[in-house]
Amino acid sequence: MSTQVSASGMTAQRASQQKRDEYLTALIGQAHLAAQQSALELDELRARAKALVSEQSLPSNRDEDWRFCDLSAMLSMPYRAAEPLDELTRFRAQVDAWALPEAQGHRLVFVNGQYAESLSSIQDLPAGVMIAPLSTVGADIRSGIGPYLAHIPGSNEVFTALNTTGFTDAAVIWVEKNQVVEQPIQVLHLSAAGAVPQLIQPRCLVVAAPNSALTLVEQFEGTGADVVNSVSELWLQDNAQLTHVLLQKEGIETYHIGKTAVSQARDSRYSCSAIALGARLSRHNLEVYQTGPNTDTQLNGLCAIRGNQVADTHSLIALNHPHGTANQLQKNIVDDRAHGVFNGKVYVPHNAQLTNAAQLNRNLLLSDKARVDTKPELDIVADNVKCAHGATVSQLEADEVFYLQSRGIDQTQAQRLLLYAFAMEVIEKTPVPSLRERLTQHITEWTL
Repeated sequence: MSTQVSASGMTAQRASQQKRDEYLTALIGQAHLAAQQSALELDELRARAKALVSEQSLPSNRDEDWRFCDLSAMLSMPYRAAEPLDELTRFRAQVDAWALPEAQGHRLVFVNGQYAESLSSIQDLPAGVMIAPLSTVGADIRSGIGPYLAHIPGSNEVFTALNTTGFTDAAVIWVEKNQVVEQPIQVLHLSAAGAVPQLIQPRCLVVAAPNSALTLVEQFEGTGADVVNSVSELWLQDNAQLTHVLLQKEGIETYHIGKTAVSQARDSRYSCSAIALGARLSRHNLEVYQTGPNTDTQLNGLCAIRGNQVADTHSLIALNHPHGTANQLQKNIVDDRAHGVFNGKVYVPHNAQLTNAAQLNRNLLLSDKARVDTKPELDIVADNVKCAHGATVSQLEADEVFYLQSRGIDQTQAQRLLLYAFAMEVIEKTPVPSLRERLTQHITEWTL
């Protein structure tokens, strides 16, 4: 069976590819400009990343992993590197509104990727714990960071390498051996609208040494028609424990493309609650790489979107050693004409015997126009494992609403109660009480 492609079709494809290549070249130029404005001395690292980006293309709908995530509208925006801001105290009200009281003294704030010392709160840190922007750490510490920065698998991906090419600063969290950080650590990334759309590239690096434990809350807030291209690299050494909350609640005109890459050594435990509420288009690539046996990975996600929003979650759990445990639950609430996407991969090669992995994607559509595309995947070569996956797509059940109405609850409140019950399975796993309360309020105030 032959496939014919018209000459006009081929011409259109070439024109589209040329536009994407030109656009990526422009983004590389803006990232390079941002790097020149930065005080970080990372010339060799940036040069390698720039070469990697230059060899690639921006993804399109012809790429399988981006089939449902259309970036074409982004290509019409002339993004510029975010300009350094002289006055940051004017953002005090926004920061106070988003600050978590539990993280007082353990908070880093970045505005458009620039460290805001006047808005941060770093004090009374336990011995053996460092929470600081990369721009302020000494040369000896920076050399110790070298083996970790941009070295997790997946760093060659086009948007990740673009971030490495031009990030202006980074949040660095280093917890020494046997240290337990009782208070949560908050890293707040604020995007402030400028005169033109901006390319903002936040960065976060966490190293948890053997037998250490911490809780990290990464929060993305702000307004503006910007591209926020974030990268977080999390290194868990032997028997380390990291509880991670990732909240994206940016402006409705923002394009958010994020990478979270996790390296788990033997006996380590990683738990993530990733919650996407904002942005015109959000894409989260969550990748977990097992580097030793007997690891535990717990991934919980919630996307609640409406209007014309798109929320795309792509995850990879690579279990390369025996006795690993992985559980993933992704829930999507999709209203109006919004579009939810989930593609989760669990890779279990022959060496990963006695692995126990489960993956479930549940979707709730609140409108006839809402859409979801789901693709849970298991790639299993090992023969002595226990693995399962599944996906469901449903609406609010009329008989459940009727049952609640028969108990004296009006229709709107009955629908909200069911919506609350659907979302709370993920929200209740958030370890910070004030953040749980805010997320609960967001869901209970959902207009049906």
